[in-house]
Amino acid sequence: MNDRSRVTAVLGPTNTGKTHYAIERMLAHRTGVIGLPLRLLAREVYDRIVKARGPSVVALVTGEERIVPERVQYWVATTEAMPEVGADFVAIDEIQLCADPERGHVFTDRLLHMRGLHETLLLGSDTMRPAIAALVPQALFMRRERFSTLSWAGSKKISRMPPRSAIVCFSVEEVYATAELIRRQKGGCAVVMGALSPRTRNAQVAMYQQGEVDYLVATDAIGMGLNLDIRHVAFSATEKFDGRRYRELFPHELGQIAGRAGRHTEPGTFGVTGDAGPLEEGLVDAIENHRFAPIQRLMWRNAALEFGTVERLIQSLETAPESGWLTRGREADDLRALKALAAMPDIRDQVTHPRDVRLLWDVCRIPDFRSISAAEHSTLLARIYGFLRAGRVPNDWLQGQIARIDKTQGDIDTLSKRLAYIRTWTYVAQRSGWVSDESHWRAETRAVEDRLSDALHAALTQRFVDRRTSVLLRRLKQKESLLAEVNDKGEVTVEGEFAGRLEGFRFHADPSATGDEARMLSRAAYEALRPEFHLRADRFYNAPDTELDFTEQGGLMWGSSAIGKLVKGAEPLKPGVEPFVDEEAGPEIADKVRRRLQHFIDRKIATLFEPLLALKNDETLTGLARGFAFRLVEALGVLPREGVAAEVKELDQESRGLLRKHGVRFGQFTIFQPALLKPAPTRLRLVLWGLDQGLAEFPESPPPGLVTIPNLPDVPKGYYTLSGYHPAGERAIRIDMLERLADMLRGQDSRGGFEATPDMLSITGMTLEQFAGLMQGLGYRAEKSERVKARAEAAPAAAEPAPAPETADHEHPLTEEESVLAAETRARWEAEQAARKAAEASAEGEAAAEGETVAAEAAPEVEAFYTFTWAPRPRGGQRRPERGERQGQGQGQGQGQGRPQGERGPRREREAGQEPRRDGKPFEGKRRDENRGERGDRPDRGPKGKHKGKPRHDGPKSFEARPPRAEKQADPDSPFAILAALKNKT
Repeated sequence: MNDRSRVTAVLGPTNTGKTHYAIERMLAHRTGVIGLPLRLLAREVYDRIVKARGPSVVALVTGEERIVPERVQYWVATTEAMPEVGADFVAIDEIQLCADPERGHVFTDRLLHMRGLHETLLLGSDTMRPAIAALVPQALFMRRERFSTLSWAGSKKISRMPPRSAIVCFSVEEVYATAELIRRQKGGCAVVMGALSPRTRNAQVAMYQQGEVDYLVATDAIGMGLNLDIRHVAFSATEKFDGRRYRELFPHELGQIAGRAGRHTEPGTFGVTGDAGPLEEGLVDAIENHRFAPIQRLMWRNAALEFGTVERLIQSLETAPESGWLTRGREADDLRALKALAAMPDIRDQVTHPRDVRLLWDVCRIPDFRSISAAEHSTLLARIYGFLRAGRVPNDWLQGQIARIDKTQGDIDTLSKRLAYIRTWTYVAQRSGWVSDESHWRAETRAVEDRLSDALHAALTQRFVDRRTSVLLRRLKQKESLLAEVNDKGEVTVEGEFAGRLEGFRFHADPSATGDEARMLSRAAYEALRPEFHLRADRFYNAPDTELDFTEQGGLMWGSSAIGKLVKGAEPLKPGVEPFVDEEAGPEIADKVRRRLQHFIDRKIATLFEPLLALKNDETLTGLARGFAFRLVEALGVLPREGVAAEVKELDQESRGLLRKHGVRFGQFTIFQPALLKPAPTRLRLVLWGLDQGLAEFPESPPPGLVTIPNLPDVPKGYYTLSGYHPAGERAIRIDMLERLADMLRGQDSRGGFEATPDMLSITGMTLEQFAGLMQGLGYRAEKSERVKARAEAAPAAAEPAPAPETADHEHPLTEEESVLAAETRARWEAEQAARKAAEASAEGEAAAEGETVAAEAAPEVEAFYTFTWAPRPRGGQRRPERGERQGQGQGQGQGQGRPQGERGPRREREAGQEPRRDGKPFEGKRRDENRGERGDRPDRGPKGKHKGKPRHDGPKSFEARPPRAEKQADPDSPFAILAALKNKT
């Protein structure tokens, strides 16, 4: 150490020109040495000094490169390779790397021992001030302020990254992925990594500096003094792998990299992108003002090594420091390699002299450029040590190693690996006395590195730069935009060529265009679309709702163009919207489209679900009625009764009345608002339900107008309920039609058995076989039988026309009196027809007896029919009718499967005090009411006694509150006709 040397610590943030100041101070002296942290930066400084003083007096010394002219005056070197020469001036750049776990001990050694004869400069961050003051008491401090301001810009997507930006990544894979993304969106970028050779790095930087590309993707290597025209630095991550583990970047490391933004006096910004989260407010303030916690410990390793034996060398390397400011760093690669080689028996036997120990240590200091594995690196070092102990590395062996690397074919990864491998032999060739012809092998390895560097630069450029697109982008930036047009059909043309189509607010490039051509056309097309986006947004905002619609999968359409989609909101009836708008259109357009879509869907819900919203907002509903209304709103207006049977039973008449005012119908199977079963509300209900449930695919609504649809086994029952259908057997029937069918079934003798009427088949639109399956799905037993079908005879022209059978006109149902009259008329007509048939049959018999020839009659036609009886399922199956439903709550009051007590069977039979039989004749014996107890009205409990006449069917029975239909023919001698006659008299 030279105590007469003036030591000055030049500290401050980045972009202060410290390196430039050091170069000026060195050139002011006759001789000088400057140590730099990267060989890339060393090459840059070397080129600057050569430009100022010429190559004959400037030397460059790095681990893999050595240019030493005969009359050298100025030495430019990496910190590890700084020569121990007596120079007037010494400078050490980035002195804060004394705290680096891997390389810190080298910088600390230069801090403590490297001095110029007249002047020594220590360049770095303010965080080193306390440590330098303690370890170098004679040091003077000079603070250099930043030339420009540095400010936080927040988070930005890659697509919104401003020109002249650098995106910092911390792995090769991330560098490549980011560069590929920028190539697709911005036309290309330059790539800078510490592993690149100076030649490749310089070519990439030149491409960026000359404006061929506006973006740079780099590792943290740019934080070490690379002076580039960068206006914005974006971190794609805030953690990195430091060789041992992943860790968060230290604040001073973030500040060092972010400080590269801003050229001289031009302001710079920094931010994050990709998956990196926003920085904390305190950290942002520290970076902007360059205020970081001082460094408390410097990495140190003993420089006074002992080479008597390998053990003594290792012991000296592991000596602990005496100063509290110094600490031993992690075990370096060279010490690890030394221990590995010392453990090899062959190597241990060869090391017998201190010069052998020193040679072994020199071999162990070869960096692991290949980064394959510690074992393979140790094997290579042992091979090299064996050669050197015997003399030199053999030429033929070295030539074979280089020849395997000297290939310029391959992709980026392959070329990068070859460059890493050649650096090992470049390092070996730079060591004095290790090869026989040092000049030859230095030139040979340098030539191979240059060829691989050029090939890697070409591969990087070909992969990450679209030169044609980048040129076109510069033309656009310089207002040399291409001519582009948009016609009324949304077709976009560039220079007369079809570029793509504008659908809604998204541009779709021509799929037939190639990659480069497509990007060029798209970029030019977007320039033409800027005014079109605004015009179209105004037109869309003022468009009537009739031009908008929603799809069954939640899409939002404007005419035939997809304009957005529905997304889940806070409530099922309050969904949100997500517009489909290209980022190039801008946030203003996207917000305008979003507001218009939200207005549309809000009004659509208010219109189609008006009854349900009125029910929801009715403040007069209280207690159980309000709770039940909430359940119905939650189910979007269609609620299966079986799930709320208990709640329905608890509702009193007043609560039911309040709910009925809103159109709520208490059906036997479903509780619903009939207005919400129309196709439009049903379609929207399925969409809203699908959004609320987070389904990937929404159920589609059935075609409108169908009374029944197939009941598919793989479709959940809930889908049918939301669609307005109730599954029963192989079919699902519309909810409102099912309730009308239930009204008809209440008038039938479901215990004794009944047949399907024409009205039942009419409202369901089914065949008899299909209807039987439906009834079985509803809990009935269907017994199939056959009988001779009565032949229909054509009535004479003069005869009275047969009365038309009662139609299922549910809009205008027959009154009780009209039903009786219709039954009498039908009975009279059928009696006349029977008499005429008997007369004709008698005449035919007489003619046959007299020998007249008659045509052979056809065999009688047989028809099938079904008899339906109530057959409830066991536990877990079809529910039993509730007591309240059986005791006459009426059609709108708890319409279960029961009917009011005392209304079993046709009315005329009940008034006659007789039980009806299947053939229409009265049973003999006691009334049914006399045989049943207090709970005899339950359909699943029959009388304990037996009738004296034809036994009753002992199966279950359904009940109904409506008067029976009059579709059956009346027998003149039956009680029906008697009752009708009595009614006419009264």
